[in-house]
Amino acid sequence: MTTHNTLSSCTVSSTTCRCFEKLSPEENELIDSNSVTVKFSKGEFICKQGTFASHVMLVINGLAKIYVEGKSDNLILKIIPSGNLVGLTSIFEGNTIFQYSSSAYIDSEIKLIDINVFRKLIKTNAAFASEIINILTENNLQIYGRFFCLTRKQSYGRLADILLCLSERIYKSTEFDLHLSRKDLAELTGMSTENVIRMLKKFKEEDLIQLDGKQLIVKNPESLRRISENG
Repeated sequence: MTTHNTLSSCTVSSTTCRCFEKLSPEENELIDSNSVTVKFSKGEFICKQGTFASHVMLVINGLAKIYVEGKSDNLILKIIPSGNLVGLTSIFEGNTIFQYSSSAYIDSEIKLIDINVFRKLIKTNAAFASEIINILTENNLQIYGRFFCLTRKQSYGRLADILLCLSERIYKSTEFDLHLSRKDLAELTGMSTENVIRMLKKFKEEDLIQLDGKQLIVKNPESLRRISENG
């Protein structure tokens, strides 16, 4: 049985992190007393690849990306909306540095939680630890799907994936202000900026989307979904 055409190249989490609901009032107080909330401007680093991992980060408001830095290009692994965690790959004591970078797509509010407190709660609260394992598993599945789509789907399918993902998982509407630049979309789809501009124009001409400045309307999501599924 083949389910490849259900995979999406967008790696936005479809669920909000519920791990903190598994903590007692005392444990939540421990988190709050060992964390600080910081506002990050658009484009600002939230964490930097290769630096020591001292915190796990919760996106309270905003939108961020996780990516591996290369010499000339970056590979985006995941988009992080509000209610999701950054830095979980560093909670295990054998890994003390960030293996990727994260930066804010838009102005964002991030809660930085002391990583040692986070590790302590994983050891002492089984329900909390179980939720963290679920999140890590979901992250892996999303990244597997992304790599499949980037290597097996054609350009139009990859762009259709991203537009549907933004509409359904981030903005939860067919009409929204597109905060991502054309360069951001190019990085997400593994294409050149010029190709993204050309394909957006074609989608507009075919009446699949309406694009006026930053405002984007998905006019025909079912047609976009067929393009995505056919690759």
